[in-house]
This record gives sequence, structure tokens and C-alpha cells, in this order.
Amino acid sequence: MIFRQLLEPVSSTYTYVLGCPDTGEAILIDPVVNSIDRDLQVLQGLGLRLAYTLDTHIHADHITAALELKKRTASRIAAPAFDRLACTDFGMEEGRPLQVGSICIEGLHTPGHTDGHFAYVLGGRVFTGDALLIDGCGRTDFQNGDSDALYRSVTQKLFALADETLVYPAHDYTGRHVSSIAQEKTRNPRLGAGKSLAQFQQIMATLNLPYPKFIDYAVPGNRGCGVCPSGLPEELQKYCAPMAESPQG
Repeated sequence: MIFRQLLEPVSSTYTYVLGCPDTGEAILIDPVVNSIDRDLQVLQGLGLRLAYTLDTHIHADHITAALELKKRTASRIAAPAFDRLACTDFGMEEGRPLQVGSICIEGLHTPGHTDGHFAYVLGGRVFTGDALLIDGCGRTDFQNGDSDALYRSVTQKLFALADETLVYPAHDYTGRHVSSIAQEKTRNPRLGAGKSLAQFQQIMATLNLPYPKFIDYAVPGNRGCGVCPSGLPEELQKYCAPMAESPQG
């Protein structure tokens, strides 16, 4: 499999390129709208044609590139079936893999950050979205988030994967790229080292995080599979403007 990890710096989002060397088809996991040109250049450089975009959940911190990429490349849109988005072509469900060439992606419903959140398993890798981050996890105080549900999703589903499974999150804010199930089970300060549900609930209840600055635009835009709203305040226009640079993770 052809694999690349790409970073969108405004929201610190990782986009993942999965390519089938036999058919030349590709999947982009969690593409970001202001990174479209960069992503298309990467695909072209690898000799790949985009077959599907695949989002882990309805994002609150950026606009997905799914719709715009479909317009440009005729790719199809895959997303969790739970969210019932009219703009999707394939609804991810547990037990219903997404097959593109030799690539077969299995979905795991991992609610808690959002109620429709999915993680995706491919061989020895798991793309955990915001459910499990490196030494952390996504917040649970909006979009029907639920700390009890997130605890079960991570401890009963993600931590049940083989220890050597590589963990590729949707975000990292300190320049880290990859972890493993064994590492997160051992040292994740919120969920690792045998943390109890009560301990996790206490941690999540005392985070005191600010209200997400882009959520009121991102969530409705992403319910349309990636519609940039008009009339964005000047300080938020960077979320929809093309990237000035093309950094890669």
C-alpha cells in the first residue's frame, strides 16, 4: 500500500493518503478544504487517482474537503452512516468494509467525542480520528459528546486491538506523528495505565476548555460534506483559504 501522512497547519489536522499500487486508486482520510491543492499535487506525484474521501466524524475545527474534491475529481464521499448525511455515497458501518482496489478498511463505531464518530482499521494501522490522540483524547462537551461512551470506545474497542497496531490520530498539536496501542494503553494520561471510568470522568469534567472558535461554522458546513460558509469573520477566513505552503507530516 502507498501511504502518506499530511498535515494541515491551521487546525493541526492529519490527512492520510492510502493508495492501491495495483489499481492506482486512492482514499483520503479526513481531508481539509484549504489543503485541496496540496493533496491533489501529492496524489498526482504518486500517480494516484482519488476514489474516495473518508471522514472519521463531523468535524468542529475545520471544513472537510469531501464535497470540493468530488466536484474536482469525481471521487465519492464516505462517512459514518450514523450521521445520515444526504451528501454521502457510502455509509461506513461496523461489519461493512470500504474496499478500494487492494485496500479494505474496517470501521469501528467509537462514539464519545461525537455520537457518530468512527475509527478505521487497515492491517496494522488504526486511524483513530479524535477518539484517541497521542497521550490524549478528544473533548466530550459538544456534538452529543459523552465521556462514558468515549471511555468504552477506547478501552473496549481500540485497546482491544493488537498492541503493535500503529495509532494515527486526526490531530497532534506538538509535532508527533504516530503512536501504538501498547503505548497508549501504558502511558495515555487520560485513559492509559488502567484508568477507571470514574477517574476518566473526573479528568474530562475538569478540562475547562474554551468554546471552539470555528464550531458554529464547521458543523453545519460539514453536515453538507464540506461547504465553506459565506461571510466568515476575517480572523476565521484562513479556515477556507487555500494553504500558502504545503507542509507534510
